[in-house]
Amino acid sequence: MFKQIKKSITTHAKSPLFSNAYFSWQTLFICYRPKTIDCRQSCIAQAFLLFLGVLNLSACQAEPKMLSAPVTGYNHTSANINNFSVNGAGGANVGPHQGGGSEVCCGTVPRVWTPGLRAIVEWEKDPAPRGAIKRDQYGQLDAKDYERHAANYSHHKVVVDIPKYDVAGSLKVHFLPCDQVRVSADNIKRGDPRYPYNYPMNMEEPKVCPK
Repeated sequence: MFKQIKKSITTHAKSPLFSNAYFSWQTLFICYRPKTIDCRQSCIAQAFLLFLGVLNLSACQAEPKMLSAPVTGYNHTSANINNFSVNGAGGANVGPHQGGGSEVCCGTVPRVWTPGLRAIVEWEKDPAPRGAIKRDQYGQLDAKDYERHAANYSHHKVVVDIPKYDVAGSLKVHFLPCDQVRVSADNIKRGDPRYPYNYPMNMEEPKVCPK
């Protein structure tokens, strides 16, 4: 019985995660041939508990590397963000100078941040959300006039860096003037001094964006 347990522990102990447990197991194994029945029973109990501990460590090692993350948007511009996605996960419509009020499930973020971590953000923008659109006799948008309005929509796609985080949280996407985007994936809320993107919701927009 002890030989089988030792063989199993030896296999797991090859990982650095289990080096300390393996050392403790070898120490306990000195009682493999105890001189008294009490010592034998004590060693069996300790070896069994240690074996269970190693199994628990194995379960911890199997924790997922990616975590689910709600997606929320912040629009710091006068345009309307009709829709957007971050790494393929969709976000809600975000009106001018609005955001943070709703979350959409779900994107994914790595449990542990690594250098070079990036996000792909795609969105559709309405530059004139307050532009008048004709309506028919039933109060519905006139299809032809809506097509005229929608012809001004623009589609964008950027790849941005995700700043370092200690604890993974939600995916927070900030839309800035001149089609600039910032993404955060930590568990710190906007407004906290530690948050990297505490921009005002009503940011000044240049008449001509730099190229």
